[in-house]
Amino acid sequence: MVAQIQELEAQHWVKTRSSLDPTQSTFLTWTGKIYAFTPGEKRKLLFKMLGVSISRCIPTEADSWDFTSRELTYYLNPENNEILRKWENPWTGEIVPVMHVANNPVQGQFKGKFPAQLEGATTTFVFDIFPTYPNPLAEDPQLAEYSPYQTYQAAELFKLTVPTADLFNLELNSVSQLRLSWDRIGQWLPWMKMSDRPGHLIYSASGSKVNGLTELPQLLQDEINTRVPLYKQAPKAFIDGEDMTSWLYFQKHFQAYLDGATFPLPAAEEA
Repeated sequence: MVAQIQELEAQHWVKTRSSLDPTQSTFLTWTGKIYAFTPGEKRKLLFKMLGVSISRCIPTEADSWDFTSRELTYYLNPENNEILRKWENPWTGEIVPVMHVANNPVQGQFKGKFPAQLEGATTTFVFDIFPTYPNPLAEDPQLAEYSPYQTYQAAELFKLTVPTADLFNLELNSVSQLRLSWDRIGQWLPWMKMSDRPGHLIYSASGSKVNGLTELPQLLQDEINTRVPLYKQAPKAFIDGEDMTSWLYFQKHFQAYLDGATFPLPAAEEA
């Protein structure tokens, strides 16, 4: 069957990515691998990863929603799937603290039309995103050896597949199933301390929606319950200010990184 491209309403995307019910937090989790892609070298598996996005959609006007979320991603030892706290850089031999992803908030606005590929019983939303903007670390002399590039540049390739019937079922606030495919090409992470060494990171991940915190992988449950309970739920309201990124988080907590802190740093539950 040939997929048909259709323009769907924002509410269909809200049901896919999050929920039409603003009182509910939606959990989307993923697993995958991160490779080094360096000129003239064979592929090198650096990390496995395990992550979660906890999101909420808040209606603001007719057919328009504020999307607010928090994200965690843990870099795992590829040999035993345990959380990496220290990492030995295979190119420099230096041992550095691992700064896991703790992005709070990650936000946006959903309105208008969303193109989707309808193929019988399933519908797939495809988003190819190429963020490019000035690197916030480049102008800081103490951070130059960690991320010297003037421009942050990446490619993020998303495919989210859901049951077509769920999108048009008026009794459902959120789709019953979701398959996520996510690939990313990105620069070396600042905490890796790769300076201007040629190469990129290749991320390859897949995931799904789950029905709440207790259905997350045990590692994420343990971390959220004991170290970062802030991530038990999505933000209760849209948060003013810019999105958190791994680069901004590194800049904000650079001293803790130098001190060898355990990341992500503890984060108390929202009052």
